[in-house]
Amino acid sequence: MIFPLSIVSLLGLACLGLLASPYPYLAPGAVLGLVGVAVLYRKPTWGLLGITALVPFEGFFKGNALSGSKFLGVSLILILLLQLAIHQLPGERLRSNIWRFLIWFLILYGLSFITSDDLGMSAGHLRELSVGLILFVITLLIGRELNLDLFARLVTLSVAVTCVMAMFSAKYQDQGRASGLLEDPNAFALLIAFAVPMALLLVLRSPNLLHRLFWGGCCLLLLGGMTKTESRSGLVVLFLSLVIGTLHYRAQLPRIRPRHLGFAMLGAAIVIPLAIYAMPAGYIARIQSLSVLSAGAKGHDDESLGRRASYIVVGGQMIRENPLLGSGPGTFPLHYAPSGYAAAFSANRKIGDLYRRAHNTYLEIFSELGIPAGLLFVAMLGLGLYNLIRARRAWMLRRNWEQADLLTHLSISFLSLTLFLMFLSAPNQKYVWIMLALSSVLRTQAEEAPLLEVRA
Repeated sequence: MIFPLSIVSLLGLACLGLLASPYPYLAPGAVLGLVGVAVLYRKPTWGLLGITALVPFEGFFKGNALSGSKFLGVSLILILLLQLAIHQLPGERLRSNIWRFLIWFLILYGLSFITSDDLGMSAGHLRELSVGLILFVITLLIGRELNLDLFARLVTLSVAVTCVMAMFSAKYQDQGRASGLLEDPNAFALLIAFAVPMALLLVLRSPNLLHRLFWGGCCLLLLGGMTKTESRSGLVVLFLSLVIGTLHYRAQLPRIRPRHLGFAMLGAAIVIPLAIYAMPAGYIARIQSLSVLSAGAKGHDDESLGRRASYIVVGGQMIRENPLLGSGPGTFPLHYAPSGYAAAFSANRKIGDLYRRAHNTYLEIFSELGIPAGLLFVAMLGLGLYNLIRARRAWMLRRNWEQADLLTHLSISFLSLTLFLMFLSAPNQKYVWIMLALSSVLRTQAEEAPLLEVRA
């Protein structure tokens, strides 16, 4: 512990230096930072939980050189490197079956970066992706001590708070659609779809009626926020999540008595008409516009669907031109802008409106990094989902139904992320990389747990 004490002494000297400098008002912040680093050294998982809770609030710190997430991330990196160096943290925790795909993905990413059509755009993409990779490593190292119940509570509360802000303040809306503290309503809908399964788990696990009402209220806020985003993809993903959750709990359906069914029907008769009445007219029109898909979507029928169809056309052309290494990370907007579709679907012909991303993570990776890297990325996500399924199965074999239910809801949340990536360009989304690493950790924990003997 001599080395950590030397770091503390160095930071103490820095505080004294700030007091003697022209900026003495920064000294209290340095002291608080020192206290925070000391706490994180003892409880690194608190830092990961803090990063998780701050994801919906990242818009507050956009453009700032220092934010809560950056402070926690840098502090965790330094602390974990130190703990690895002094063998306080075993290096075996870095083992994961995800590496078998991730290493080859990163090699192909590097080759695509070298041959990129625009190194500046690729450098920006690499900087964004590195955040997710760092969180992946951090989660592998400290995921075993992560309190998953607290993880679910923080995700639910943080997203629900931003839903309240987005529903009742035009400041957090984009042309009438709720975007929270994010620029894209679909990105906000992704956070909601990720949080809903966890919120439902908290309702089911509530120890008393008061807690159940509280978490039930959070569920209603999340559903209200999803409605306000007017995201059709969010509605589809949320519906699939609820169907999968219903299938998981189908074994408990025989426990429902006729009187319970009557109350459920009464609640549905009240809630459904109210939901339809409260649903924005624009959202209903957007949902009805999905009917044009059966006849082929055209730009004049639905501009959003037409624009997404143009992304597929441009992305397909990029794949045909560079099937092995793609055009380079982050270069899809460079190919889309001069395609003609950009001008056709741009309302103001501004640079930012012409250089658009693919709004589909899988299409973007296949077109920018090539087919092999795209397949590896899909394989990583598929393996992450498989890890969670195996972990759930392992807990069921050990008759630990509480852990099995937890894994079910985490699996649905992760599945929501993977489905939403088809409608959003977010390869660096923090929840994706945290859950990817967590899937490996949870599977290892479940399979290492001792089997209980079944008495005859």
